[in-house]
Amino acid sequence: MNNKLLHNILLTGLLALIFSCGISLAQPSNRQITMDLRQQGKPLRPIWAYFGYDEPNYTYMRDGKKLLSELAALSPVPVYVRAHNLLTTGDGTAALKWGSTNAYTEDAQGNPVYTWNLVDSIMDTYVSRGMKPIVEIGFMPEALSVQPKPYRHEWKPGMDYNKVYTGWAYPPRDYKKWETLIYEWVKHSIQRYGQAEVKSWWWEVWNEPNIGYWKGTPEEYFRLYDHAANGVKHALPEARIGGPSTTGPGWDKAAAYLKSFLQHCSDGKNYATGKKGSPLDFISFHGKGSPKVIDGHVRMNMSPELNDAAKGFEIVNASPFKHLPLLLTEFDPEGCAACGMTTNPENAYRNGTMYSSYTASSFARLYDLADKYSVNLEGAISWSFEFENQRWFDGFRDLATNGIDKPVLNVFRMYGMMSGNRVKIINPMEIPLDSIVKTSVRGNVADIHALATVDKNSTSVMIWNYHDADVPRENIPVTITIQNIPAGKVLLNHYRIDQDHSNSYEVWKKMGSPQAVTDEQYQILEKAGQLQLLQSPQWITTKKGEASIHFTLPAQAVSFLKLTY
Repeated sequence: MNNKLLHNILLTGLLALIFSCGISLAQPSNRQITMDLRQQGKPLRPIWAYFGYDEPNYTYMRDGKKLLSELAALSPVPVYVRAHNLLTTGDGTAALKWGSTNAYTEDAQGNPVYTWNLVDSIMDTYVSRGMKPIVEIGFMPEALSVQPKPYRHEWKPGMDYNKVYTGWAYPPRDYKKWETLIYEWVKHSIQRYGQAEVKSWWWEVWNEPNIGYWKGTPEEYFRLYDHAANGVKHALPEARIGGPSTTGPGWDKAAAYLKSFLQHCSDGKNYATGKKGSPLDFISFHGKGSPKVIDGHVRMNMSPELNDAAKGFEIVNASPFKHLPLLLTEFDPEGCAACGMTTNPENAYRNGTMYSSYTASSFARLYDLADKYSVNLEGAISWSFEFENQRWFDGFRDLATNGIDKPVLNVFRMYGMMSGNRVKIINPMEIPLDSIVKTSVRGNVADIHALATVDKNSTSVMIWNYHDADVPRENIPVTITIQNIPAGKVLLNHYRIDQDHSNSYEVWKKMGSPQAVTDEQYQILEKAGQLQLLQSPQWITTKKGEASIHFTLPAQAVSFLKLTY
């Protein structure tokens, strides 16, 4: 064993002990990160290519269509999209945490009337861009709800969140009519898009039935699920049906709900068929972080979000369904996308680079957790889209504001440029995974780490400098050493998200934070919102297949190195 390798092993062990004891260290002068392209793992599954939002009618509006086009363009694989309120009754007027399609009404005699034009407008927007729906089966149409009044909520940021839960959250008065509605929906989808297309969708029953989104009992949710699944499978036996889309299993009550649901699907009585068990093609649950304002600044907390994932993985592995695909159908730094920073100052992280560095770090750690628990993680939805006709940079959890991309969207552009197999990272100063799951990123040491892939003609490396505390910190020198490159010369493209690159928010602030943006300003902001190079592309000569790249990485910045050969 050479001295350098022995030093790295000893230092890594020492750091694991230090972090487990909660001891802080001063920042080192230089971070050394090494990767050997011969040490390859599995292909990097695009778990990041999933997005969602409450307000389905934004889908076909101006900025919604623009953002969906950008999301489709940044990914080499189909992007999956999930939206609430696909069956909610109303005229299609969009509002915060509200949407409607009027898909189901009844005539004067109580006969079902199916109206699919708004649902079609939503699905058409996805399918025409090569995107795939995660079809959330909900919420309850007014004509079916056991308690329909009041139905349309008038919630606004700053109000009691429980005011959101109105007549749409209740069980159906007739479960057979509910089942037939789902059957007709799937049948209509096949007629419009073809069987092969609809087979590629995911069908998920409801959202977070363990809290106010469902005003029934767990048993009533299981009944809702069974009838929905029966309707889906009746129309298309090969369709993929799943749930229960609970809140994070890090909460004991959510964990118990998930366990009960899996047990019901395994050996419970099916409420629709009377047989044992229920169809289950995938399992879904959520994970959320918890930012706070501490001493006048935002302090993020990745621990609850990752702990939700870990607890969910444990529950699935202990069930008869551990082989099934898993979807984290919401995976975010906190819970309310429509709560801006005016009413919720802890959400001030959303406009700038803290959101982007957090996202780079949290998704990379989610890959590590999936490896640790050997689960079949299919995707993790960022519940973050856009809010039509709102104030500029008002602190919503969105990817773009008024059609201008925020820094966080550029992290997904980076992920979209990664392909091939994962490469093992040797990082002596890496914060251990268990430490981040337990306590997030605190103390004096930032999470400066990397995720790398290699394919036949290129190597991609994402590096971030993340810390929970939104306070000024010094730039950190970084050296990335890549070994066994199969070429004598490589072309390096170095992309960056920081205060000066890929950051429309900082450009907008320098304009004076205008709420009335001119056409010229819009064009400048639009360009600033794109992923930008830190420097001009350059050729690097390797030495015995090795190349070292030196740069400084500011606080909350993300770099992306693309080496092509």
